Amino acid sequence: MIGVKVKDNESIDRAINRFKKLITRSRILMEYKERQQFIKPSEQRREDLKKSIREERRRQRYNY
Repeated sequence: MIGVKVKDNESIDRAINRFKKLITRSRILMEYKERQQFIKPSEQRREDLKKSIREERRRQRYNY
């Protein structure tokens, strides 16, 4: 469980920003959104293949 302790003389806004940063780094919110809807394994493989093709093209562009 992620938690943030408010330090002495620290504003609440700054503590909230630290909490948001911890949440995004731990990818909890992204995992929650992914679990909201079921994706068939065949669709997941197709999306993974598309993603790998995009990444490979991007790498090839920067190699030249």
